[in-house]
Amino acid sequence: MRIVQLTTDAREHYKDYSNPMPFFGTAPEALLQGFAHLPDVEVHVVSCTRTAMKSPNKLAPNTYFHSLLVPKIGWMTTAYQGCIRAVRRKLCEIQPDIVHGQGTERDCAISAAFSGFPNVVTIHGNMAELSRLFRARIGSYHWLAGWLEDFALPRTAGVFCNSAYTESLVRPRAERTWRVPNPLRSDFFEKLPEDSTRVSPPILLNIGVITERKQQVELLDVVRTLEQQGLKFQFQFVGDVNPVTPYGAAFLSKIKPLEIKGCARYLGPLPTAELIRQFDAASALVHFPSEEAFGLVVAEALARNLKLFGARLGGIQDIVRDVPETELIEARDWRGLTEALGAWLREGRSVNHDSGEVMRKRYHPAVIARRHVEIYREVLSAG
Repeated sequence: MRIVQLTTDAREHYKDYSNPMPFFGTAPEALLQGFAHLPDVEVHVVSCTRTAMKSPNKLAPNTYFHSLLVPKIGWMTTAYQGCIRAVRRKLCEIQPDIVHGQGTERDCAISAAFSGFPNVVTIHGNMAELSRLFRARIGSYHWLAGWLEDFALPRTAGVFCNSAYTESLVRPRAERTWRVPNPLRSDFFEKLPEDSTRVSPPILLNIGVITERKQQVELLDVVRTLEQQGLKFQFQFVGDVNPVTPYGAAFLSKIKPLEIKGCARYLGPLPTAELIRQFDAASALVHFPSEEAFGLVVAEALARNLKLFGARLGGIQDIVRDVPETELIEARDWRGLTEALGAWLREGRSVNHDSGEVMRKRYHPAVIARRHVEIYREVLSAG
């Protein structure tokens, strides 16, 4: 089977044009790792870029890479018309059995829908719902992304939904849906940490881009309250921040006095190996967003046997099903979250011992890649 994956080359997202190696979002990257275990498939990764870059022809023995140069006029301001045309030309050369658009955040889903070949789409972030929740103004990025999502989904053979929450949002707009979780990168299943690697006072992690949706500024109020109660811990924040935005500036300003006290620390973004080391030194993950399609970081933390404190919403609920040492608190119940963290810190900080194996069975990249191939065959057999 010849498969095309349309996904965003992160070099384009980060303007890292001098990097000779493409890299991708965590879920598409993990899926490609899974496909590498399946010798009976031929995978072509196709990504659009605004600037020509040196790139390898192959990413794995069965995986080819194609970087397509698209002028600036062909991007979002023209509803990705340049990307759609460039992808169609390349697909005519590749002649795939099926095309898979990874995400509705940019050009991938709409390019898949107009590819001219059998195609499916994966929802990573629910752009139409985010546009509604945050009242995106007409013409803004979130408004247009939501509009394009609404336009693309009915025009594809079906949609991969990473959670029950996502499926509930997508089902009215799609011909067919499949509930398939995002895979974890294989690094997260390597040798699990010993309890002795977890430091004291305990480290609590929050991981994600510093944004209103992830609610890190509000979480700093919880950190301050716990510190005022005399509890010993360090709350570490990992992720990109844009200091120019009001929310990013508020976060950086608010965390400074807590860093001086030693109860909080901002680490910035971390490469995968360093992120896993931080997981293995920590005792718990605190993930309390206002909306969450899946919650990949939750599965990553549980794969490393961390305790979880999370919001009871979205895909987080699917991930923690039948998993020990997880506590979900009602969304926006900041008092409940503060009390749960305080009780755990006072009572001796239980840690997880069994969640890693559960995550391996559910989210290993080879498991998810095999499920993808099953669905591709189902789509092709249906004509």
